[in-house]
Amino acid sequence: MSEQEQATEQQPVFSIEKIYVKDLSLEVPHAPRVFLDNGEPQVEMRIATSSDKLEDHFYDVTVTVTVTAKLTEDKVMFLNEVAQSGIFRIENVAEDDIQLLLAVAAPNILFPYAREVVSSTITRAGFPPVMLAPINFEAMYQAQQAQEAANETGSNNV
Repeated sequence: MSEQEQATEQQPVFSIEKIYVKDLSLEVPHAPRVFLDNGEPQVEMRIATSSDKLEDHFYDVTVTVTVTAKLTEDKVMFLNEVAQSGIFRIENVAEDDIQLLLAVAAPNILFPYAREVVSSTITRAGFPPVMLAPINFEAMYQAQQAQEAANETGSNNV
């Protein structure tokens, strides 16, 4: 095996194998009356990420976006949840870096797809589109790491 072939074999690999919608739901519990109501809805967005190892070098990453619009505390205009997923191939990458790729890089790739599905679904339901602001997945990952470190420190002091 030549040096060039060995160098190519050891190159880090991070590639998208497949992007797909894993789950999609839309509820309009007060239709059709909700379309007659006036008022500015309160829109709330929640986001979560998860990842699973499928087999050697293949990982499934999911970004779940939940958007709820309410006219009042007990009157929901709509509830939309999208689980946007992707299968990623990761090879020749250190374990710590794999976690970073799964928690930051992959969600950064998936989020624009999820944002488009949310906007399209809500528009098709008869509501004005909801434009989601970009998400800083790196900050989310760092906050999660800090929380886990704090939990470990707290449990060691007990």
